[in-house]
Amino acid sequence: MYDVVGVRFKKAGKIYYFDPGELTIADGEYVIVETIRGIEFGKVVINKKQVSENDVVLPLKKVIRVADPKDRLIVEENKNAAKEAYDVCVEKVLAHSLDMKLVDVEYTFDRNKVIFYFTADGRIDFRELVKDLAAIFRTRIELRQIGVRDEAKLLGGIGPCGRMLCCSTFLGDFEPVSIKMAKDQNLSLNPTKISGLCGRLMCCLKYENDEYETAKEQLPDVGEVIATPNGQGRVIGLNILERILQIELVGKEQIVEFTLDELTKEGAVSFQSTE
Repeated sequence: MYDVVGVRFKKAGKIYYFDPGELTIADGEYVIVETIRGIEFGKVVINKKQVSENDVVLPLKKVIRVADPKDRLIVEENKNAAKEAYDVCVEKVLAHSLDMKLVDVEYTFDRNKVIFYFTADGRIDFRELVKDLAAIFRTRIELRQIGVRDEAKLLGGIGPCGRMLCCSTFLGDFEPVSIKMAKDQNLSLNPTKISGLCGRLMCCLKYENDEYETAKEQLPDVGEVIATPNGQGRVIGLNILERILQIELVGKEQIVEFTLDELTKEGAVSFQSTE
């Protein structure tokens, strides 16, 4: 087992584990840590705890120190410098007539590298652009192509629900979302209704998917004949979340509703294929 603290470098960013050593670090404090990108400034979002070897990437890097006001001032200076770098890069992209959209610019804490995030439809030959930027900023330059979901996460916005985008507020990682999830939840398959600002399927389709899958395993399909306390009946409708079955009784021309619990208590759940 290893003692770790969870550190996040961006709002709604991925959480990384670091060794706190002998330091006493509270949740919400800012710390200076060493990463593969160099020295970075991050926020502790998980208090000191023990995790197994399978949950960490070894060797586990240590927290260098708790951040002080001078470190926070450096972060603010880096943000201001990143804004200036953004304007410069936009000018250079236009000068080189590159078919790419600059999304964000970020300085590492120690200013050893400037990272330019961009989107593009295909591969971009930006070698000349990198040379120009390196000559201007006199530091290492990294151009990182990102997808439309990452762009939405960086820029933020308001979703169709009226709330701030999940990806920019609390989602650390993107989970796979499929059209099957929309079908299972009986949602409209109109792309404009199930797509987010990024143009991809909304991440929130995943939230209730497990509940729907569990319910579908417990409930019969529409069209199946089952035994009920009132006799044999054909399932003509389902309320999946509330586990309610709408059943047309065979030979009685009567439609009744039962909850799954009611059928289970009666011991009457017995499915027969209609084929």
